Amino acid sequence: MFKHRHLLGLGKLTAEDIAYILRLTASFKEIIDRDVKKFPTLKGKAVVNLFYEASTRTRNSFELAAKYLSADTISFASSGSSVEKGETLKDTAKTLEMMGVDAIVIRHGSSGAAEFLSRHVRVPVINAGDGTHEHPTQALLDMFTVMEKKGTLSGLKVAIVGDILHSRVARSNIFGFTKMGAEVYVAGPATLMPPDVEKTGARLAGTVDEAVKDADVVMALRIQLERQKKGMFPTAKEYSGFFGINGERLKLAKPDALLLHPGPVNRGLELCSEVVDGLQSLINEQVRNGVAVRMAVLYILIGGGRK
Repeated sequence: MFKHRHLLGLGKLTAEDIAYILRLTASFKEIIDRDVKKFPTLKGKAVVNLFYEASTRTRNSFELAAKYLSADTISFASSGSSVEKGETLKDTAKTLEMMGVDAIVIRHGSSGAAEFLSRHVRVPVINAGDGTHEHPTQALLDMFTVMEKKGTLSGLKVAIVGDILHSRVARSNIFGFTKMGAEVYVAGPATLMPPDVEKTGARLAGTVDEAVKDADVVMALRIQLERQKKGMFPTAKEYSGFFGINGERLKLAKPDALLLHPGPVNRGLELCSEVVDGLQSLINEQVRNGVAVRMAVLYILIGGGRK
């Protein structure tokens, strides 16, 4: 059983915690494949999506996950709310809690926002991405996608390429995959690499080719184009040439290697269209699995799956 009240990140979870979530995810994915997707587990419960940053996949995924489990949902956007009048995160969350919600899903631009919130509300808090800290459900869906195809995570070589410094997806995936027995190699521009990245459990590769060579999984991270304005890398063309994943570079990985990307993809920058649309790409499957993972998380925290 899951003993945590909140899901704030994978750094504090054990391998057993992660395995439990992934097992439940497999069960909930079967519901998504049905003609009638409703399941009454969370009937009478209410979930609020408290999003202070733009999102398509994560926000809609959480909303669908809650609705498939028969929960009511509230979608909150900071624009047009009392946040514009100066209301604090704490006060906003307390207001929603007093309305009777049973869980708060939060995305925020500040690292630590989810943990801060968890100290001030009584209901479970689920981190949907906080600053450059963590994005636990993204990593869980990535691991589930790989495990579906490979049957295991232990012993795999996982290459993560791109902006490691600012990526909450990278941090959560490093924590998750390494705890499940995989070896994670990271590569990217020196300006976008944390100086202490190996303390997270990852191995720093000298080049992208070194990271990708004989990899079982290749994950490219989205380059936030605003970084280019800050001089984090010279030009988009140079980034694509040195760090982008194309067909030739992907051939360095194992023949049955899987290609992942958290989305949205900058085609021609971190990935070329050839590999985005290729047979090794599981980018669309990641989106599908994201709903199942979030169904599992909601069930665990508010539906009886927590000790």
